[in-house]
Amino acid sequence: MEPRIRYAKTADGVRIACYAEGEGLPLVYLLPLSGHLQLDWDLFRGNYESFPRRGYRLIRYDFRGSGLSDHAGNYSVEEFTLDLEAVLARFGVEACAIFANGPSSPFAIVFSATRPQHVSHLVLHEPFAAFDQIAGGSQVRALMALLDSDYVVFTETIASVFFGWAAGDVPRRYAALLRESQTHGEARRAAQSMASLDSRPFLSDVRAPTLICHHRGASLVPIEVLRDLSSGIPNASLVVMEGETVAGDINSPQMREAVDEFLLGAASVPSVVPPLASATVDAAATAGGTFRTILFTDVEGSTAITQRLGDEGAREVLREHERIVREALKAHGGAEVKTMGDGFMASFASATKALECAIAIQKAIQEWNQTARGEPVEPRAEEIRVRIGLNAGEPIAEADDLFGTAVNMAARIAAKAEGGEILVSDVVRQLLAGKGFVFADRGEMPLKGFEEPVRLFEVRWTT
Repeated sequence: MEPRIRYAKTADGVRIACYAEGEGLPLVYLLPLSGHLQLDWDLFRGNYESFPRRGYRLIRYDFRGSGLSDHAGNYSVEEFTLDLEAVLARFGVEACAIFANGPSSPFAIVFSATRPQHVSHLVLHEPFAAFDQIAGGSQVRALMALLDSDYVVFTETIASVFFGWAAGDVPRRYAALLRESQTHGEARRAAQSMASLDSRPFLSDVRAPTLICHHRGASLVPIEVLRDLSSGIPNASLVVMEGETVAGDINSPQMREAVDEFLLGAASVPSVVPPLASATVDAAATAGGTFRTILFTDVEGSTAITQRLGDEGAREVLREHERIVREALKAHGGAEVKTMGDGFMASFASATKALECAIAIQKAIQEWNQTARGEPVEPRAEEIRVRIGLNAGEPIAEADDLFGTAVNMAARIAAKAEGGEILVSDVVRQLLAGKGFVFADRGEMPLKGFEEPVRLFEVRWTT
């Protein structure tokens, strides 16, 4: 099914063509500074369709001055910022991961540094921080000369460089896409803007965990440039994979596994993808964290239940809670981290699946409280009432357990809930904006162990 193209309006009145497909972690996929959403989808549909299946909410758009967006502006970093902010607002996304290819990398770096609240992760594929880092290469010099003299030959040549000379019909169709996306004059202005942007002063201000991807045979970007990037961005890692082209290897199993493990965690990587045996990681760089949604359940008044029913009776009641939670985790792709007797800690790659699981748990417990052996009865003398809290962030994984601030906050949020309630952090609410969930603002609440109050939201799950 083709994506439904929508339009976002920037603060300076420019219309930006965009679409969002799938659920899960919002991922903005940036191509170089020319593109055409419709033709791009027709040519690379299989690539884009894979992202929703892998647990992402894929967000794509045409830069102003290209494709289906308004052909206006000067391709400046300020305009780029307005475009991306408008697209995120259009889809109700507060924070996202960004995947940037080649020439879009300097813009993505500046955006990540100046708008850290909007960027959870950054993936840079064959990137550079400033054009002068690659301008001396013979291929780049030849391409820039062609851009000045013959636009048709330029598009056909750059398409062959990106995809390889043996890629069949793809380079020809991609060259036609480039010409449809921009006029010759627009392409030259975009190249001039790229050449003038230097994102190196912003590297140290990038706070998002960053993955830098390079294919060993790709010759446009020297490996020294990538090493400088990985050392200049505080929380960056460099992965070097086998491959020879700039664009053709984006769909490789190695590339998919590297990106999915970085963004979603190893548990979400499809089993059909072979191990990343040929990749090497820069030993000087440290790997970024994995963004997860953490769910805690806690049976309200479990000590009082034990006092009333005794150990055996209380165990029977708590066993029902365990059955319900485990069935919901299995149905919604959650990973059980541990159980604490009267509660669970679980982890999800998708915030949507995490909240759907929480709602399913509350509904199943409500049904159990009101039925016996499948027949409606008077409410049970001993009901189960469960508190649920959710938070999202980058926990530390160690010995089959998760630790860190994101985990601690999720546990404290669960402790603030009443029996039958689901409370979530503002981060989770923002990740799920526009997904059809109903939230009630509970205001800022003090959480044990946290200096500042935290804004919490109640999920209205009852029908």
